[in-house]
Amino acid sequence: QTRWKQHRQVVLSCLESFLQDPGAPSPCHSDGGVQEHFNQAVEQQEVLVTLQNTSQPARLVLLLDDNFYYQSMRYEVYQLARKYSISFCQVYLHCPVEVCFYRNQDRGLPVSDEIIMEMSKRIEPPNTAKNHWEKSSLTLNSTEDITDITIQKLLQLFTSALENPLSPVEDDSEQREADREQCASSVMHQADRACRRLVTQTMQMARVNNMSHEVLSALASDLSKQKGCFLRELRRHVLQELPSHKGELVDVEWLVSRAVGMFEQERDVILQRHGIGTRAQIS
Repeated sequence: QTRWKQHRQVVLSCLESFLQDPGAPSPCHSDGGVQEHFNQAVEQQEVLVTLQNTSQPARLVLLLDDNFYYQSMRYEVYQLARKYSISFCQVYLHCPVEVCFYRNQDRGLPVSDEIIMEMSKRIEPPNTAKNHWEKSSLTLNSTEDITDITIQKLLQLFTSALENPLSPVEDDSEQREADREQCASSVMHQADRACRRLVTQTMQMARVNNMSHEVLSALASDLSKQKGCFLRELRRHVLQELPSHKGELVDVEWLVSRAVGMFEQERDVILQRHGIGTRAQIS
């Protein structure tokens, strides 16, 4: 797991502990001080005092500010809300890549342009037509000024969500979809590792054949770009091909093997374009 994924899981763990019993000490532990920050926020905003005030019904809004670039990341939060029968909604702040570049220059610790470009390729905006669980979503353009109309839309979103808390799932259709997402993630993880190994082996073989520095540099760049495009397209195809009915077996090893074979073909095309030859010639 990446550091950010681990951090996100710790945050969700702290949140679930709070939902189970707001006043109880949280059993979640972390080296990054997540629990300490969570406890400080609860204390500073007098959350427990508000919840214990029985004179008027308390309406507590928990805001999770994160990229959440994959739908599966947001779905974890939705599942948590459904488990405890609370409300769920999401606000998607759209920002053109050019504006991201400009704003990044003013950051104290700017990230590279490559990271911003990669994030723009990966991000999956809310899809209310495909995902019923994302129906309570609002998309805002972060380049526009906040107006009274914007605030009104936000209040309407929050009010609608608060008045319609989620109910525990009664059928397993959403669980099956979550299982498919998990299976797809497993396939993608293994395929990514296999493709990385293939790229490494290809570069090693190219060096053995005494390719020039310019050719090696161009080859590495093309292989890296092609791998990224291939994996993004692979994820879409994997989700389409995975069975939607419970009980159907999935041969993950076969899916990964087939994917690597397809990437090998794309790799060979790149080799030929650089005049290096086919796989058989450089093996």
